[in-house]
Amino acid sequence: MTDVNFYHLQSDPLNRALPRLLEKVYERQLTALIRGRTEDCLEELDECLWSFNPSSFMPHAFQQEGSEAVNQPILLTLSSNQNLNNAKVLVLVEDAEASDIGDFDRCLYMFDGKDENALAAARTRWKLLKDQDVPVSYYQQTETGWQKMA
Repeated sequence: MTDVNFYHLQSDPLNRALPRLLEKVYERQLTALIRGRTEDCLEELDECLWSFNPSSFMPHAFQQEGSEAVNQPILLTLSSNQNLNNAKVLVLVEDAEASDIGDFDRCLYMFDGKDENALAAARTRWKLLKDQDVPVSYYQQTETGWQKMA
């Protein structure tokens, strides 16, 4: 069963916090699929992944299809039900759809704590998953890192 971890962004925005989490995923030699709702958000994340740490390289691609996608350790996509790179880790941003959440070992659900709509969507998603007996955890961003709260 998929473990779902909710990440409540409070101090750093998504484009600074997510690359650090993905660095850990990549170091563990896991593949990740980042799923969003808008091209603008994913394009911004794509740019951040190229430039967030000048001393390291994290290979990734934006919304490729076919054989190219299969080889990407990190793939950004708008597709709501395709795991084009056979990822083990699903990252949901912008409250993206995840009808295939059970196909992943782990899901990172990122949401902005300063956005009331994002908070409401996260609460709704939390309740839905809890009602389905999906294991969920909640991490709150602090100035020193992530703190597990539930």
